[in-house]
Amino acid sequence: MTHKTIQPEGWLPAKGYANGMLTKDGVLHIGGQIGWDANKIFVSSDFIGQMRQALSNIRAIVEAAGGTVKDVTRLTWFVTDKAEYLAHQSEVGAAYRDVFGKHFPAMSMVVVSALIEDEAKVEIEATAHLG
Repeated sequence: MTHKTIQPEGWLPAKGYANGMLTKDGVLHIGGQIGWDANKIFVSSDFIGQMRQALSNIRAIVEAAGGTVKDVTRLTWFVTDKAEYLAHQSEVGAAYRDVFGKHFPAMSMVVVSALIEDEAKVEIEATAHLG
């Protein structure tokens, strides 16, 4: 086997994609996570709440694979409203540290016109390297 699908326990199944794929050499590819919970219900309608949930989902996937957030080496953020993101920088930082602590992997941010789920304001994908 060259890879293993990672799905946190209790989450509704991903349809047409995998939340995480762990390669035999320990690289964990995490598909884009949005601001919904394990039951695919959005926890918030605001950017900060959705961002916190997306990061929490990434943490849950990494932990389901046997790692920690410190194993995350890359995050790519897709946001639908640049102005909203910029207007809430202090809240963004506080919410990020609540979930990831002071671990700051390589990051990119892309502003997009829309995401597949209409309610989503942010989608974050990640790569982690597990020992």
